[in-house]
Amino acid sequence: MAKDTLSSVQTAPISQTAASLSFAGAATFLVLLTALHFIKPELDRSWRFISEYAIGDNGWIMVLAFLSLAMSYASLFVAIRTQMRTIGGRIGLACLLISAAGLTIAAIFTTDPITASKDAMTTEGNLHNLGGTLGMAMPVAAVLISWSLARNQAWATARRSLIWATVLVVIGFLASILSLGVMLSQSGGNFGPGVLVGWTNRLEVLAYCIWLMVVAWQATQLNIPGD
Repeated sequence: MAKDTLSSVQTAPISQTAASLSFAGAATFLVLLTALHFIKPELDRSWRFISEYAIGDNGWIMVLAFLSLAMSYASLFVAIRTQMRTIGGRIGLACLLISAAGLTIAAIFTTDPITASKDAMTTEGNLHNLGGTLGMAMPVAAVLISWSLARNQAWATARRSLIWATVLVVIGFLASILSLGVMLSQSGGNFGPGVLVGWTNRLEVLAYCIWLMVVAWQATQLNIPGD
C-alpha cells in the first residue's frame, strides 16, 4: 500500500504545456527588460528601479514584461501543482499565485518616479507599490516549493539545480532588501544617484527568472505525462 502511494506521488501528471509557457514567460521578461536598457538609456540602471521603464514613451514594453512574468508564475503553478505533497509546498504554491497577482497589479498600474515626494505620490503609484509588496511572496514560494520538490523522488535528478536556483533567489532578495535599507538610511530616506539600488533590483528579478526557468525546464524533462 505504501509502495503504491509513493508511486502515485512520483508519477503525478505534469502539464508540459504549462511548464513550457512558464519557461517562455520568464525568458520573454528577460529579453524585454534587456531591450529596455537600450531603448531607454536615460534611466540610470545603477539607481533606477525597473518599474520606471513603464513611465512615458515605450512604457508598454515594461507592462508586457510584467505580464509575461506573471504568466510564468501562474503557468508554473499549473504545471507543478500535482507535485506538491507537503503543507509547505502548498503554501509555496499559494505564494506563487500571490506573486502572480502582484505582478499583474504592478503591470496595470504605473509606478511614480522614485524621486517623487510623498505628497506627489498618486493612487496609481500606490497601487503599483501594493503589487510590488505582494510580489515579495516570491522568495517564500521558491524556498517552499523547492524544498517540497526536492523531497519528491521523481525530482531526484533535479535537486542540485533546485538548490542552487533557490540559493540565488534568497541572495538576490536579501541583497535587494539590505541594500535598500542601508542606502536609504545613509541618504536620509531620499532616492538619488548616490542610492545604488538599481543593480540589486535587477539582480533580484534575474534570480527569480532563473529559478522559474530552472523549475519549468526540469518539469519538461521529467517525462511525466499530463496533457
